[in-house]
Amino acid sequence: MKIVSDKNNLQVIYQDNHIIVVNKRVGDIVQGDKTGDKPLSDVVKEYIKDKYDKPGEVFLGVIHRLDRPTTGIVVFARTSKALTRLNELFKNRETKKTYWAVVKKRPEQETGTLVHYLKRDEKRNTSKAHSKEVPESKQASLDYKIIKQLDNYTVLEVDLHTGRHHQIRAQLAAIGSPIKGDLKYGADRSNPDGGINLHARKLDFTHPVTKIPLSLTAPVPDESVWKSV
Repeated sequence: MKIVSDKNNLQVIYQDNHIIVVNKRVGDIVQGDKTGDKPLSDVVKEYIKDKYDKPGEVFLGVIHRLDRPTTGIVVFARTSKALTRLNELFKNRETKKTYWAVVKKRPEQETGTLVHYLKRDEKRNTSKAHSKEVPESKQASLDYKIIKQLDNYTVLEVDLHTGRHHQIRAQLAAIGSPIKGDLKYGADRSNPDGGINLHARKLDFTHPVTKIPLSLTAPVPDESVWKSV
């Protein structure tokens, strides 16, 4: 059964006066879109309003997003100063993002660096990974390593060098290892909750105001395949 986040069950990983970091569930949408579904940003605002008994509008800045079917760490800014500085950190790639992905087909190499040229298809909301540069493509690169072999699946740890649309999904599919549940990129079946087994596991960055280094980890979803990791 799919549980969507609300102000009472929100999984908060870290919070202070400047930022709040949450563990996104499958189906949570980070920012409002054409579906009209309540975004996670609104849920976090409601949580802050309740917890701190805040009158009036709550300020919350969206800095980055995760695809709707994925899970894991999402950072929001609670002040305009934090928002400006976090936007700079993410734009200048002064953050380290680590993902876990469950794939059906084990990659041939234990570790590797994948470099592709991704071309986005707006109509289908997909990105195709090409081995050579093609018109309107952007270079994408990541490192992966196998961290666990399960009975039927392999768990990879992925470190991103670039932040392209559907990058991990498209690049793993390009080497024949689509993510479990990711029908859009070649998985053979969907997951019961409609999600995919891609989890934003860790985020390392410098606090935008205090300048203290933060290393935050998001617990994996309460799902059978993750419990084996």
